[in-house]
Amino acid sequence: MPDLSTWADNVALGVAGAGIAFALQEVIACVAGWAAVAFGRFYSTGDRVQLGGIKGDVIDIGTLRTTLMEVGNWVDGDLYNRRIVRVANSFVFKEPVFNYSADFAFLWDEIKVPIRYGSDWQHATVVLQKVLEEICGDFARRSRDAWAGARERYALEDARVEPMVTLVANDNWLELTGRYVVDYRQRRVTKDAIFRRFLSEVDASGERIRLASATVEIVNLPRIDVATQTGGGATATSNYVP
Repeated sequence: MPDLSTWADNVALGVAGAGIAFALQEVIACVAGWAAVAFGRFYSTGDRVQLGGIKGDVIDIGTLRTTLMEVGNWVDGDLYNRRIVRVANSFVFKEPVFNYSADFAFLWDEIKVPIRYGSDWQHATVVLQKVLEEICGDFARRSRDAWAGARERYALEDARVEPMVTLVANDNWLELTGRYVVDYRQRRVTKDAIFRRFLSEVDASGERIRLASATVEIVNLPRIDVATQTGGGATATSNYVP
């Protein structure tokens, strides 16, 4: 007959081992995530990433957690909000890892400008193209070699890094879209500079470029005849033209 005490000890050890393994599964996953980050080039210190739903700059990579200086959230634009966040390394297996700076430290960004029908849209296109080249031309020149290097490493198309302007006509206005490459750390200040420079050009153009807005304009209403009763019983008719 088997020794019941030995059997009970074995069961107890098995249950304890299973409990310890269950309790340590997140720790094991975090260590495995650290190994994946270290050897798989997911990201490195100084990169801007989105990890576990948090976007920020990597300031430390520990065995269990990655520390981020958060950007965004209640702060508009890609600016620091000063909050330091520690994210478990296991998130590299659970969610996509967005890296904004690895291999190609630039982003494509866009601005949209609504132009009223009747404006000189050709002149507006030339002006916006000129503004983009003046402000973002240096980014385009610096990004060419970086994009060429990224194409050698990955199966990427020969995308255009020079600024460009496209036009779309919709029911309300003509929409100019300016597309350009910008350093990921200077996205907001660059967009601010573009808008300021373009608005100055709009002011200098007189009425050649008129910006559109979501307003209602009523034109060509018909003449309205209004009949009123006077005190003596006579009827007076007046014309009202809006």
